[in-house]
Amino acid sequence: MTKIKTSIKQFIYGALALVVAFAYFPSIVSAAPITARKVVLGSSIASASTTYNFTFTAGSATTIKSVGFAACTTASGACTPAPGFSASSSTLSSSSNLGSGGSWTVNTATAGELRMLNASNTGSPSAGITANFANVTNPSATNATFYIRITTYSDAGWATPIDTGVVATSTAGLITVTASVDETLTFTLGTATVALGTLTTSSTGTGTSSMTVATNAATGYSVSYSGTTLTSSGGTITAMAAAAGSTQNSKQFGINLMNNTTPAIGTNVSGSGSGTASTGYNTTNQFKFNVAGDVVASAAAPTNSNTFTTSYIANIDGATPAGSYSTAITYVATANF
Repeated sequence: MTKIKTSIKQFIYGALALVVAFAYFPSIVSAAPITARKVVLGSSIASASTTYNFTFTAGSATTIKSVGFAACTTASGACTPAPGFSASSSTLSSSSNLGSGGSWTVNTATAGELRMLNASNTGSPSAGITANFANVTNPSATNATFYIRITTYSDAGWATPIDTGVVATSTAGLITVTASVDETLTFTLGTATVALGTLTTSSTGTGTSSMTVATNAATGYSVSYSGTTLTSSGGTITAMAAAAGSTQNSKQFGINLMNNTTPAIGTNVSGSGSGTASTGYNTTNQFKFNVAGDVVASAAAPTNSNTFTTSYIANIDGATPAGSYSTAITYVATANF
């Protein structure tokens, strides 16, 4: 009989202990794990003021009225706040899938924990809850891992937990990458000799040369030329001082940078840069040659390369002396730094 009484007492005491444990640790029984959880920091630099964007799925359908995101030095056990972490200036940028009704606001009373609440929230949370905070101060230690413990609550005072989960993140050092870019001007001429052929009063001599230009100069570049007109030991072919069309049976020497039809010669500017042909040299079928020199192409800002085709035309009249005519033309590219 004594043994039976003792067993009954032990059973009663055990049952009481279980009741006490249930009453003292209600979250152990009711809490479910938060899944699909992650946090994305806008910056991982220690002590930086940045954004914390959370995504997670609640473990149960219980209505959520407050959420806490505590920054701790460990993933479990008593939470020791991550040194330097602060939610004191935090703001709630946006949130979604937490339920319906009312509006979510931030609470900054607890420096070591991001908190949000909505006492009027109703309904069940959906998958893919988001909570995005701004003006959060990172922990002060560099290259230090810390853990954010996420807890949802059924009340608006962070007192009655529903679900829990942990995400790990880290601060990182700042890497400074430096480089320098020197001032550059790229200028190439594609043709050394332009042969205009044998000139007659009923045909126009034609030829082309090309040049490619690019620069990183602040105000771009300009390309100018200098040289004389076509000359032989016995005569000259008149330079076209003003832009004009090609006229056979008259003395003319001129250039432009366009695609022409009379005569059929040349190509418009090509390439991804912003360079253009200059006034006087940018009109189809209009040619010019200034023995004092002119700017024929330019760009007003840093630019990738453009290829310009210079078209040359020459005409003669019946009195033009026979001979071998030539000229040397120099092109100069100037970067405008």
